[in-house]
Amino acid sequence: MKIQNTFTTLIIALIIVAALIFARSAFNSAILFLLIIVALVMAHEAGHFFSAKLFGIYVHEFGLGFPPRIASIKKGETEYTINAIPLGGFVKLEGEENPEHPRSLAAKPKWQRFIVLFSGIAVNFLLPVFLFALALTWPHEVPIGRAVVTSLIPDGPAAIAGIKVNDQIFSIDGRDAKNLPEASRLIRLKVGETVNVTVRRDGNLINIPVYARWSPPEGQGPTGISIGYSVVAPDGRPFTEKESLPPWKSIPMGFQQTWDTLILVRNEIASWGGQSSTPQFAGPVGIGQTVGEIVEIQESPIEAVSPLLEITALLSINLAIINLLPLPMLDGGRIFFLLLEVIRRGKRINPEKEAIVHTIGFFVFIALALIITFFDIARITSGESLLR
Repeated sequence: MKIQNTFTTLIIALIIVAALIFARSAFNSAILFLLIIVALVMAHEAGHFFSAKLFGIYVHEFGLGFPPRIASIKKGETEYTINAIPLGGFVKLEGEENPEHPRSLAAKPKWQRFIVLFSGIAVNFLLPVFLFALALTWPHEVPIGRAVVTSLIPDGPAAIAGIKVNDQIFSIDGRDAKNLPEASRLIRLKVGETVNVTVRRDGNLINIPVYARWSPPEGQGPTGISIGYSVVAPDGRPFTEKESLPPWKSIPMGFQQTWDTLILVRNEIASWGGQSSTPQFAGPVGIGQTVGEIVEIQESPIEAVSPLLEITALLSINLAIINLLPLPMLDGGRIFFLLLEVIRRGKRINPEKEAIVHTIGFFVFIALALIITFFDIARITSGESLLR
């Protein structure tokens, strides 16, 4: 445990040092990023905590942050602690690998163990629904003006299908493309499919089926078009209007945005094998930089709330996906061992061997985090940004 605490402290130190070196506002960005991560991790751990309590599993500790301990209070059989290293939190359950204790996690039926292990992931998948909904309810600026086709690749799918320059995009597969970001997102959701693009040309609405490619040549996009706003301000930026949706509209849209994000993640991963996209990874420093940039480009802190809620929702989805991976130490790795037990008809993997695998996974995870942090710092010093 002491070695794990040392590595965690090292990562936090890297974040703070990088923040203090590279920009005055970066330290505040790092603090804001840590608050977001702590909130997401604590929500994840709360899923484990409440599901474990539901099935009568002995919960030793529910901790905010990581040791050394600052303060604690014991309520019932569980100790609730506040710890010095502010990078998330944890739930300490009895016997995660060893079933000797009758109230241990490992002693429970397989279906209950699965629910406890998966509950944190489920929370991180459900939380974005409400974060996206709150972002839509909070007053925020929205670009106005539909996207218009500004150029075409002569042999691209859109040109072949009959799209023309100056066509105004109204809808894609029946979904309203009310502005340029929405039109671009709706097309990216449909890569690998033929989409029905409704455009306005000479006052008439025309429906044109267009194939959205998986791996287009660099700079061409899925359909081979470039789009811009039909109306822009003198400085070239789009006009905007303030929007605030009521809950009965924002909550269904929160579900839709969460589902759309999962599809976009799938499409992004699938495109890594082609020419159009290569994996881009960011660690704590890189994400902290992005959070700071999002705040800085807003005219006031109030206007930063909605985009911060959106990026928190995206981070929650990323946390859920990462924890779902069958990797040692992560929830997905523990679920993998549970599935092995099912395949082996109830024969368990030796608890000591499983614990060793998870410990090795921890150190590999920390090593990868340090490597990604190094490249994050190198990118920041070169003036690059994940937003550009």
